[in-house]
Amino acid sequence: MEWLDDNLWLAWLAVALILGAIETITIDFVFLMMVGGALAGAIAAAFGLGILAQVLIAVIVALLLLFSIRPLIRRQLSSDSTDHQIGSKSVVGRIARVVVTVTEVDGRVKLDGETWSARTPDDDPPCEPGEEVRVLQIDGAHVIVTKDLQRAPEEPTTPSA
Repeated sequence: MEWLDDNLWLAWLAVALILGAIETITIDFVFLMMVGGALAGAIAAAFGLGILAQVLIAVIVALLLLFSIRPLIRRQLSSDSTDHQIGSKSVVGRIARVVVTVTEVDGRVKLDGETWSARTPDDDPPCEPGEEVRVLQIDGAHVIVTKDLQRAPEEPTTPSA
């Protein structure tokens, strides 16, 4: 026990590592702020402050981080200006270039370096090779495209039962 009294900063580092491991599971930045507090406690211990001072410093630093830094991090990561869509939904609204004439039945477009099967909505004119088109929606394995680059993407339709 005497060794622990002389090396309490190592205990604080162990607490910081455990809290860091928990943060990797939760990814909510609460435990990350506690890691900052534990590291401040380790620094206080390394300077020889008493256990009460170490705990007090750790709590104060963790609370300061929790209420000052965490909101900034969360705001930055949940910015509405960032497109967080992934997969096929991320292409809706994007511009593609026609490779093979696109009709109501079939065609091909190049989108972000990949070739996609495409078709136009009913009653839309065909899109010729070289033209730019806007992706309106995904329908199965096809992207639905239009020549009208100003047209807004459509909400996916769900089949009625």
